[in-house]
Amino acid sequence: MTVKIEQLILCLCLCGFCVTVNAQEHGIQWNGYLQTDNRVQLLGENDFSWHEYRLNLRAEIAPFNKTHFYSEIWVRALGFPEVQNSADLDDNSILRPMNIELREAYIDIYGFMLPELDVRLGRQRIAWGTGDKINPTDNLNPYDLQDIWDFGRHLGSDGMLASLYLGEYTVSTAILPMFTPAVLPAGDWAFIMSQETELPGLIVRNTADSIIMPENNLRETFKGGLKLKKQFFGYDMSISYVYGISDLPIANRALISPTENIGEVDIYSELIYPKMHIAGFDITGAIDEIGVWGEVAMFLPEEVMLVTDMSALGMGVFESVALEDKPYVKYLVGADYTFRNGFYINLQYLHGFMHERGRDNLQNYLLVGSELKLLNNKIKIMPIAGAIEINDFGNIKDNFAMVYAPEITYNPIDNAELAVGTRLIEGSDNTTFGQLKNNDEVYFKLKYSF
Repeated sequence: MTVKIEQLILCLCLCGFCVTVNAQEHGIQWNGYLQTDNRVQLLGENDFSWHEYRLNLRAEIAPFNKTHFYSEIWVRALGFPEVQNSADLDDNSILRPMNIELREAYIDIYGFMLPELDVRLGRQRIAWGTGDKINPTDNLNPYDLQDIWDFGRHLGSDGMLASLYLGEYTVSTAILPMFTPAVLPAGDWAFIMSQETELPGLIVRNTADSIIMPENNLRETFKGGLKLKKQFFGYDMSISYVYGISDLPIANRALISPTENIGEVDIYSELIYPKMHIAGFDITGAIDEIGVWGEVAMFLPEEVMLVTDMSALGMGVFESVALEDKPYVKYLVGADYTFRNGFYINLQYLHGFMHERGRDNLQNYLLVGSELKLLNNKIKIMPIAGAIEINDFGNIKDNFAMVYAPEITYNPIDNAELAVGTRLIEGSDNTTFGQLKNNDEVYFKLKYSF
């Protein structure tokens, strides 16, 4: 028997109600939020570019007998009606697309075998790094890039995290036996993560690809990490190491074939997930009243060769290096400060965005955020917010992009927020943000926390 999503949601709500009735007696704590996010493009015919209706439900059982339980579920209506014909009009899943996602569900066991050892088992988000949303050393969980503007979002991974407390030192070990690919941007945004194939003198008609997943066994899919943390001179510092499969794919084969039109071709690609070693260091603290932080990660990937087959065009088969097996370094430094009038500002400099790989492909970004609260925190203004990208300091004019994203938030009642903002984008075509310059948008958000 097929269970429709509406029935599943109803069962979850009824279960949640039954559990909530006895929540106080059993120590179960429920919280979460309801959030809507709608975006409209400013150019063209003002198309809707995003529609999301999200119910976040978190359940937690306070520590009892040295154990702790936590779970987080997203119930989302995401996207727009996908009606193709009249037969679709009786299918509510097409008229109102919806999904349920288990983001996290794990159990903590305190004092496992040793008083100083805590173990976390289950689906979990293991966040490493000290930066604000952007973290070069945060490489255990796969990226969740479905919303490209929600920087720092990752999926939870099934596995184990063990933390051993040895006086002033904390040693953490992560074991993630199964592989989950990153969620890539959807629809019109997919090109941000795609690799361009340069074909001078030829016109590309269609592109297609296939993903070669790693074999589903422990030897191929295992990912692990080790982290050592301690405070020195008032600064929290840690070193880390991660080994495993990258969750972002890369092309290792391209087949180029002609169409019936002269000078026009189709491209078919195969993509794989390379393995790599990652060594990291992070630090956070304060200089007087200025908060400071930094991260550096050195990546050592396996070599990936790209085989380009143009034999159908009479040009043979070529081999080139898609990813060198040479180390490359990403780093981030940041600072924040709150002025006496309450104005808060946050600055971060990043070398190497999350999707960039190889020492010659890392770009430079300045990320800016600000906040000013007014009328007893009823109104929050972000007048300075966005990013600047520079690919080549020797030729800034042709390698520059900027995103300006101011926002204003109003709190009409406790726990409720109404926000309106915009993203204005300008830049050259060979920059990451510059590729989005025709996608300026305004957005409206509602959030109620409970």
